[in-house]
Amino acid sequence: MSLILFAFVVRVRDGLPLSASTDFEHNRELQERKQQLRTISKALARFPDRGTIKGRELNIFFVSSEGVSYMTVCHCSLPVAKAFCFLEDLRWEFTASFKSTVVALAARPYPFLEFDGTIQKLKQHYNQSGGPALEVTLAEVQEDLRLHPPQVINWEEVELTNGTANGHMEQSPGSGQNGRLQQVTAAGILSLVLNIVCASLNIIRGVHLIEYTFQDDYEGIWNVAAFLLAFVCCLLQCHLYLFHSSLKKPKSFTLLSAIVLCNLYLLGLRNPWQLIFHASVASLSTFLILTRKLQDRTNDCGV
Repeated sequence: MSLILFAFVVRVRDGLPLSASTDFEHNRELQERKQQLRTISKALARFPDRGTIKGRELNIFFVSSEGVSYMTVCHCSLPVAKAFCFLEDLRWEFTASFKSTVVALAARPYPFLEFDGTIQKLKQHYNQSGGPALEVTLAEVQEDLRLHPPQVINWEEVELTNGTANGHMEQSPGSGQNGRLQQVTAAGILSLVLNIVCASLNIIRGVHLIEYTFQDDYEGIWNVAAFLLAFVCCLLQCHLYLFHSSLKKPKSFTLLSAIVLCNLYLLGLRNPWQLIFHASVASLSTFLILTRKLQDRTNDCGV
């Protein structure tokens, strides 16, 4: 079984793909990792020079040096030190083959496709012998990793770094990435309608209470605040469902907790059935927010 599955060389400043290995395996997770490589490549300037992103069975490793980043997708059983040995060998070969000025002036994607042959030889060497091929030694890399461990990056950090807008991952022209959310389902439309109903009930009751609160009972201002907070939370739940956001899970549970607590506080002004209705709508919305994923639009890296 191959432990090093894919290698990718990109320019750090703009994520321009310089070269990549030819891919003969097409399992689902590999395609997902390759799509993530393209996303990461657009934000390399904001990440450390060395990092790793762990997956279910496949991990991503990358090393950036002199304006070029060397990235690979490896099986989780491959030791971290050997993965970085491979990247160091890859860096050594690339810098020996292409001058930095030529790399800096490259204007089109994959200008060094001929380097694929070198990548394939390195992959084959590591997959068969499991050891370094050039000057770098495993002991040196292990010591360097001990002194300067690579940063472990989670996927939500990458999404946050890239930014999101209008339900899409932010992308540079020509990047080929699509981060569109899955289509809105019938259950999603129902939850949006119910959320709008709940928000309307909250704002109507809140505005109605304001008149009496400021005339007779200033202590009732906390009831007004609870209605208005529940109103805002309902609208935010709609926004979370419709648009992609980083840290979606903690945001969803925070909004759910706020809505439930507001309605518990308003129990004297609402009967238990009304409380159950509002809590149920909030729970349904939370479930649908968490289960609405990004579309799996897997495109090859161009080779």
